[in-house]
Amino acid sequence: MNSQVQMPPERHFIDRIGWLRAAVLGANDGIVSTASLIAGVASAGVSSNEVLLAGTAGLVAGAMSMAAGEYVSVSSQSDSETADLARESEELHTQPKFEQRELADIYVKRGLDPDLAQKVAAQMMAKDALKAHARDELGISAASEPHPIQAALSSATSFTVGAALPLAAVVFSPQSWIAPNTTVISVLALGILGGLSASTGGAPVVRAVVRVMFWGAAAMAATAAVGALFGTNVA
Repeated sequence: MNSQVQMPPERHFIDRIGWLRAAVLGANDGIVSTASLIAGVASAGVSSNEVLLAGTAGLVAGAMSMAAGEYVSVSSQSDSETADLARESEELHTQPKFEQRELADIYVKRGLDPDLAQKVAAQMMAKDALKAHARDELGISAASEPHPIQAALSSATSFTVGAALPLAAVVFSPQSWIAPNTTVISVLALGILGGLSASTGGAPVVRAVVRVMFWGAAAMAATAAVGALFGTNVA
């Protein structure tokens, strides 16, 4: 009879942090920017078809902008990590003893005694020297490995999903109610998104909800005021 207790596998979410951050940012930006655009254009007194056209154009432009920005940003991170790994690989080839002492010093700073740190460093380098230095010296691991295409697609998709909500409000609202309906629905959606994001990350939910709703409402109010001002002047 096996007396060992079988522990359930642990679940960690660190490997999702890249695409999760991009998804939350994309959805939030999709709601705020598209709803603000719609509120501004609707407040100028144009027809509902023109409001819908402006919102759709904003959705497409925003999704492409988010995808391109995220791809460039994550690609730059990937290039930097690749260059660091290449330099580290060269140093491991030319001065392995120094690199082993360097790794041991890192373990000493983390709490190991010097003798044990030397043994651990030697064993880690014997198994996979570059991987050990990448993780413990450079802070690069498989869990945090950048994925530019994944991040770009995640940002574009989440932006589109977020932007679709205020666009739906335009379709199903009478023309005179487009701006207020879009604003209310979008602010509520921001609150839900902020709450889910905070809950997932273990942050205070109420503070996150209030913060995201306040700034979202402020952005929409500002653009609505600009739309009303310029619409009145044009009229």
